Amino acid sequence: MIVVLGFVAWYLNRVHKQTSSAASHTTRPPAAPRSWAAAESGLLPWHLRTPLSREVVLPGHGDLVVLGGLTDTGASTGTVYSLGLVRGVERHIGALPVPVHDAAVGLTGSRALVFGGGSSTSIATVQGITLSRGGAAGSVGSLPALRSDAVGVTIGSTTYVVGGYTGTRPDAAVLATADGHSFAVVANLPVPVRYPAVTTLDGQIYVFGGQAVTGSRAGKPVDDIQVVDPAHHSAAIVGHLPEPLSGSAAMTLNGEILLAGGESSTPQHDVRGAGTTQLTPGESSTANGAVASSLSTADTIWAFDPASRRMLVAGRLQVPVSHAGVAVTGSTGWLVGGESHGTMVDSVQMIKPNRAFGTAGAAGAGSPYFGAKLLIADRGNDRLLLMDDTMKVVWRYPAPNLPRDPLGFYFPDDAFFAQHGSVIVSNQEQNNTILEIAYPSGKIVWSYGHPRQRGAAPGYLYEPDDAYLLKNGQITVADAYNCRVLVINPNHTLAHQIGTVGQCVHHPPTAMAPPNGDTPLQNGDLLISEINGSWVSEYTPAGKLVWDTQLPISYPSDPQQLGADRYLIADYAAPGQILEFDRAGHVLYRYRAPFGTPGMLDHPSLTELLPSGVFMANDDYNDRMVAIDPSTGALVWQYGVTRRPGTGPGELKVPDGFDLLLPNGSTPTHPFTG
Repeated sequence: MIVVLGFVAWYLNRVHKQTSSAASHTTRPPAAPRSWAAAESGLLPWHLRTPLSREVVLPGHGDLVVLGGLTDTGASTGTVYSLGLVRGVERHIGALPVPVHDAAVGLTGSRALVFGGGSSTSIATVQGITLSRGGAAGSVGSLPALRSDAVGVTIGSTTYVVGGYTGTRPDAAVLATADGHSFAVVANLPVPVRYPAVTTLDGQIYVFGGQAVTGSRAGKPVDDIQVVDPAHHSAAIVGHLPEPLSGSAAMTLNGEILLAGGESSTPQHDVRGAGTTQLTPGESSTANGAVASSLSTADTIWAFDPASRRMLVAGRLQVPVSHAGVAVTGSTGWLVGGESHGTMVDSVQMIKPNRAFGTAGAAGAGSPYFGAKLLIADRGNDRLLLMDDTMKVVWRYPAPNLPRDPLGFYFPDDAFFAQHGSVIVSNQEQNNTILEIAYPSGKIVWSYGHPRQRGAAPGYLYEPDDAYLLKNGQITVADAYNCRVLVINPNHTLAHQIGTVGQCVHHPPTAMAPPNGDTPLQNGDLLISEINGSWVSEYTPAGKLVWDTQLPISYPSDPQQLGADRYLIADYAAPGQILEFDRAGHVLYRYRAPFGTPGMLDHPSLTELLPSGVFMANDDYNDRMVAIDPSTGALVWQYGVTRRPGTGPGELKVPDGFDLLLPNGSTPTHPFTG
């Protein structure tokens, strides 16, 4: 051990002379800037058993391995477990001999190395554990000095320990090791920090922000961007963050560097409308004596352009976090647990570059409907809202500047664009009316039904649902509790009726249970869902049955066609479901998050597949709109505050319909309407 420490002292002195002269210039000439993909960010539909922060995480075989961390009781833990990425199943692997948080981690083969960290104080111990159930764990060696609040990154077979402090002073040395036993100093950070975000690209180590330990900025986040070149034993400041950040997460995905979350001294604005949120003023101490000041938790995801050294907004986290465990599997980054506005969280989030979600730096970057406008039928608030991809409301109905509605706009159950975005068709279910509203003038150009009067006689409806304008100018609507689907001519006469009033049972082709969906198909037929019995059928407008199937769900709502024999539907229940099925009734895909999880849907009424490849849904009784990535089940977008109805910015009340309008006036979720 004396020989090893002697080598480290010699190497530290040698590299210090090299890095001192290199700190004022960049390690390589800048390249031409390029366009970076926006970030798709998602909250997994399940959560950790208990909140956890300041742990380290490694990629496993189809799972993640979580080591140590700080529990919500304020104690360090030594528990090591695998975390399944499909259902969030936690499987115990073993335990570190010394419980730690705020450690650095590396991987050599199937053995994890945990460097230092905080226990009752900062420690220097290097612990190793084999990543299999019952894996052997023990001490491997020791760092040259006490160190916690550092980050470990691996390039090839070498792990680098970056940042951190001894418990009293910063440690600027960037250590390199292949075995956790012997170390070499490859550079010194020009700005020594705790809690930096660290990642690698093309052999370089990028260090973002962190917390200053000494000087005028002691205890505060910094905005420095530093780059370490291990091959040339150099380090330099190459830029600055748009705001000081510490405890952020950095990752390299598909050759793109992303920086997410962190603690900031800048108040953060919640783009979902919750407004500015900050911690209660004051300070709290962590287990190793670190002081966390009253800082905001950031939700911004930044893309870093090494060429221009600019930070570009790429998206937003679904849950703002700092001090989360970070790992990368393939092209996806994972944030496990962490802290949000002073509280430990049990959430697991994913991040991946996705050009379908836009371009970093562009307005709307990170939106699942990037470049489009979203129309929401906010049923409980008796209004329609139109939002751009930044979630800014750009139009609403009714509004003081629009013509008065003589029919009394009430209970909009659905709303769809028609005629290249110049008209909105809205059915008001409990108002028993259908309106065609000119956009953007707000003038009513056509109506059917009698306000607050239900009936089955000509011109009357009984809780109409899913009114669509067809290409020939006719309107189709599910006249739910008259147990029929109508095709209405522009002159208010009936062109077709499917079903028989008063015969509310599935008995095709003459009778049907109350219908709540009548989606127009490419071949001119209608895809109809029936509430009782969970039937879905295809009919011609003249009433000929093409096929029908019974689904294993409680309340089918608004079926859509995805392919030749592939359909999409919402189960209007709690917990709600999203299903894909075929004509034989086989379930081809199912999304269903249980009670008590962040992904649980409460009576979703409409689900559509967006051009970006994600499902958007009205989550009616959760008072929100959501978008869900079917590949991971992650909630990748939300508008509305869960179970908090309201009319303020970012708030909804029982939203019950939506539509998407592209810049060219097309409606991609129902392309076969008028």
